[in-house]
Amino acid sequence: MAVAARALPAALQALPFMPVLVSATPWFMVMSVVALMCALASRRFVVALVAVATLAVNVWWQMPFFRTTEPLTRAADAATGQAHAIVGDAYARVMTCNVYKGRADAQAIVDAVRDERVEVLALQETTDAFVAALEDAGIGDYLPYSKVASSDGVYGNGLWSATPLVGPANDDVNSSASFMPGGTVSFAGGARIRFVSVHTTAPVPGYWGQWKRALDELGAMKAHTDTRYVFMGDFNATYDHAPFRDFLGDRFRDGARMAGRGFTFTWPADRGLLPPRFAGIDHVVVDQGIVAGRFKVLPIAGSDHAALLATLAVE
Repeated sequence: MAVAARALPAALQALPFMPVLVSATPWFMVMSVVALMCALASRRFVVALVAVATLAVNVWWQMPFFRTTEPLTRAADAATGQAHAIVGDAYARVMTCNVYKGRADAQAIVDAVRDERVEVLALQETTDAFVAALEDAGIGDYLPYSKVASSDGVYGNGLWSATPLVGPANDDVNSSASFMPGGTVSFAGGARIRFVSVHTTAPVPGYWGQWKRALDELGAMKAHTDTRYVFMGDFNATYDHAPFRDFLGDRFRDGARMAGRGFTFTWPADRGLLPPRFAGIDHVVVDQGIVAGRFKVLPIAGSDHAALLATLAVE
């Protein structure tokens, strides 16, 4: 039943608690192996066949995360591996992190930006106090351009960039979940990429339908064919969720799946009663003509999410 939930259409995956069940899909491979061993030990061969079938289906679903389809070039590695970020070329190191209602360590964010030579940063659940702490920690030394927006005046989302953000906007998505600010970054050859900091509704009791609605609103961005996008943030959905795959469609691509880096589990990072980081709900989603690779999951003190970093190459 748990494996079958992953194959349900988007509307049925928005039923109560179904998004939570689907988020654990990769872990059902472990359960299938245990079930297979127990079935063989007890000589229950029908049950063993069912376990083999569920394991095979899940391996089929998860295998693309371990197979690179478009590897980054050596030029990308060279450009993003310098002592300092190099702007104006066709490559960029990017990072996203949900800072847990402003409780994350602002200095840890700035240190990660410095050490990883990040050129574009997306943060979610910021507060005024956190943004001030980020400035005090020296974010402006590395990413002097920013756009932060809040739909409720308390918690917001933001973008920071090493180069000017052209046409910054409070909410590129017109989302019912939160303001998702956007800004355009210029790359070599005249390429202009619109970055958006994403934070959708969490699938919690009473908000199942709103969770799907927020992802559907992101899916409507596929109609904007005159702009190339990179969406970074907390999608509150894994690749196993049908609404997330519907958002991607045949235009957008999940960067971690493209890179074949393996699972990029980012949540939860601080829940004592739950296994650490068992779900990949933070993503870097890229448009056509953009290659993502070199993914890294980085714990950030104070946050319930780990940060997700990637290298982008713009064609």
